[in-house]
Amino acid sequence: MVSETVKKQIDRFLLALGFSLMFGIMILGQPFRQSVGEAVSVIMNPVLTLVGQENFHLVLLIMAAITAIYASLIQKYAIDWDLMRNTQERMKVFQKEFREAQLSQNTYMLKKLEDQRKDMMEDQMKMSKQQFKPMAYISIISLPLFMWAYYYISGHGAATMVFPFWGEQMLTSKAFGPFQHWIYWYFISSLGISQLIRKALNIGGV
Repeated sequence: MVSETVKKQIDRFLLALGFSLMFGIMILGQPFRQSVGEAVSVIMNPVLTLVGQENFHLVLLIMAAITAIYASLIQKYAIDWDLMRNTQERMKVFQKEFREAQLSQNTYMLKKLEDQRKDMMEDQMKMSKQQFKPMAYISIISLPLFMWAYYYISGHGAATMVFPFWGEQMLTSKAFGPFQHWIYWYFISSLGISQLIRKALNIGGV
């Protein structure tokens, strides 16, 4: 049986690792991203060889599925969804009552609602903390995979994929704004799979 102290130490380590990856990518930039991509290539290159380089879009789909399942499971057990639903419902009622009190200039009700606002702010702070923590856990898996894809495609600029309606497109060409086609495909795949997983796990229904 793992002791509570060991659990806390593991938790701190994972949080530190996750935030280090996030800040490293933002602050250290390209050299750090390339180093992470090279490290992950030890695992992902054999997968790509197995699937075939011409099917790189399938590897992106697999990555999106892994990220979606992992993220959904983390959120399932790290976030108090009942608290989130209840807080949002209370906020809707509060906003309605507050507007009515303002319009009627009911100073007694406004004072009472101000006291309620303090309690609701505490609940919202709890929600924010609960949502912030899973980000670090999720980044441990998602960011290295994403950096590998970025590293691989940067070295294979001629890689293409056939999109519905768009036809064959270079993965490094722009799809929308600054987003390249491979990023668009990755996020669309991840979003679709996430919705299925979240529905199956009954999370996020707020």
